[in-house]
Amino acid sequence: MTDRDVHLPVAAQPSVDSLVEYAQTAEAGGYDCAWLPETWGRDAVTVLTAIAERTETIDVGTSIVNTYSRSPALLGQTAATLQEVSDGRFRLGLGPSGPVVIENWHGVAFGNPLKRTRETVDIVKQVLAGEPVEYDGDEFTLSGFRLRSAPPDPTPPVEVTGMGPKAVELAGRFADGWHGIMLTPEGLSDRIDDIERGAELGDRDPDDVRVTTGVTCCALDDAERARELARQHTAFYIGGMGTFYRDALERQGYDEAPDIHDAWQNGDRERALELVDEAILDDLCAAGNPETVREQVSRYEAVEGVDSVAVSFPRGADREDIERTMDVLAPEADA
Repeated sequence: MTDRDVHLPVAAQPSVDSLVEYAQTAEAGGYDCAWLPETWGRDAVTVLTAIAERTETIDVGTSIVNTYSRSPALLGQTAATLQEVSDGRFRLGLGPSGPVVIENWHGVAFGNPLKRTRETVDIVKQVLAGEPVEYDGDEFTLSGFRLRSAPPDPTPPVEVTGMGPKAVELAGRFADGWHGIMLTPEGLSDRIDDIERGAELGDRDPDDVRVTTGVTCCALDDAERARELARQHTAFYIGGMGTFYRDALERQGYDEAPDIHDAWQNGDRERALELVDEAILDDLCAAGNPETVREQVSRYEAVEGVDSVAVSFPRGADREDIERTMDVLAPEADA
C-alpha cells in the first residue's frame, strides 16, 4: 500500500507554531511523514526540532536541504541529532538545488552537483555509522572526524532529489530514497525506470530505494479557486525557479515549457499563466473539488514502484485552503 505524506507549506507562515500545527494536523489525519523544504525563510533544522518534540508518531524529514550550505560532516551531525530528538522518526532528504540559489544566495560555486551530492551522501552515511571519516573525493577530502555521541539507532535514511535521468539513476545506485516533483504519472514511471537501472548498476535491489513523489494538491469546494491556485504555482515553478523544472517538463513532452519560462522571466505573468492550460494542470496537479482531487492523487498511487505520495500545496494557498486539502486527502478519511 502506498503511503501518503505531506509537504509542509513552502510559502511564508506566520510562525514556527503554525508549521508545528500543520504537522500535528497531519499526524492526527494519519499521514506518514511531514516533510519540510528549506528555502529562504525559517531554517529546516530548528523547525523540525520543534515539530519532533511536539508530535509522537509521524515521521519528520527534510525535503530538501541543499548540499552546499552545510558541510557533509555537519549534515551527518544534524541527522544524528534530529534522529535523537524525534525518537527515531527522522529522514534526511538532500539535493543540490540549482545555481540561482547556490551561487546567488549562498555565494558558493555550483560546480558538479551530481558528484557533490554523491560524495555528500557517502560522507553522511560514514558519520551516521559512527566511523572515523576518512574520505578522499573530488569534491571533499576529510580526515579524522567522528561523532562524539553514540551513532543513532536506527540509522536515519539518507534520501536525495533529482530531476534528470542521470541524477535519478545515481539515486538508484547510492541513496536510500528518491524524491521527485513536477512529474506526470507517466513521467514518474520513466524516472522509476531510471531508479531501477541505477540500482542494477549498483548491484542493489530497487526495492531498497524508497520512491516519494510530491504532488501539488488543492481540494476545495470552490474548484475554480483551487485550479487557479495550482496554475499560479505551476507557472511560478516552471518560470521562476531556475531551469530544471522547465527542463523536466520539456523532457516529459511539453514543448510549451520554454515559452512558459520565457514569458515569466520577461515579466509577462499573464501569458505564462495562459500557457499552463487545463491539460498541463490536470497532468501535473491534483486541483479542483474534493472528489476530483482524490481521483487525481490515486493516479500517482497506482504507478508501479511508488512508495509514497507527498501532498503539497500551492504557494498562494491560505490556511483554510491547506487545512481543507489536508482533511480531504487524510489517510484516516480513506480508512
